[in-house]
Amino acid sequence: MRGRVAARPLADIADAACQVFADKGFRSAGISDVAAALGLSHGALYTYVESKQALLHLALLRALRPSEVDTLAIPVAAAAPHRLTDMFDSWIADQAGLPILAQSAARLSRRPVEQELGEIIDELYEFIDRNRQILKLVEWCAGELPELAQVYFVQRRRAMLEQLGEFLQSRIHARRLRPVPDVGAAARFVVETIAWFAMHRHGDPDSAMLDDPTSRTTVRYLLMAAFVPAAQPGPATPGRQHR
Repeated sequence: MRGRVAARPLADIADAACQVFADKGFRSAGISDVAAALGLSHGALYTYVESKQALLHLALLRALRPSEVDTLAIPVAAAAPHRLTDMFDSWIADQAGLPILAQSAARLSRRPVEQELGEIIDELYEFIDRNRQILKLVEWCAGELPELAQVYFVQRRRAMLEQLGEFLQSRIHARRLRPVPDVGAAARFVVETIAWFAMHRHGDPDSAMLDDPTSRTTVRYLLMAAFVPAAQPGPATPGRQHR
């Protein structure tokens, strides 16, 4: 069947696989789950992919290099694990990254700390929100693929948490931010709070009433309140004292 013309575009198959794997993870999802999402029989899906591993290759390719999906011959074969890792590593390297966080972690600025922290929160939120489908897919599947997990969790996410921890530690040491029991846990708290509202709330039925502007504003407000010391009250203005 290799090289034949598919009755359904491969992009449709890939989109369904992306959604199923993002919702269930690679291990829990099955070929039949993707087939059901497409309205196909279990056997019919093998017209398009040779295996579940091939379906993951197709899903990741759709997420990371969408223009290449239509170049594949069917049935799509599984890719070597290192190729999946290389695809993600290449994608993340092409992103704008988190330049504000990197610069703030590298040096102590004279700017007001509330401005620095607010910009870092906004940058993290924007990055996760913009790439939430890709990040959710990779996060769910990385646990089943050691090579991908090494890149995603160790080389990328932990490095970002370390940068955020360095920023928090330096500003706490300079007495610009409130001290915390553990800086590493505080950095994780910031990232996980942003990630839930920017990414995971979209799959939570109980959070359907939370729109994006409300989520962004609330996350920023509460994280700023958690870390930025309250301004000291100045002297009372004559004639404006309150009883």
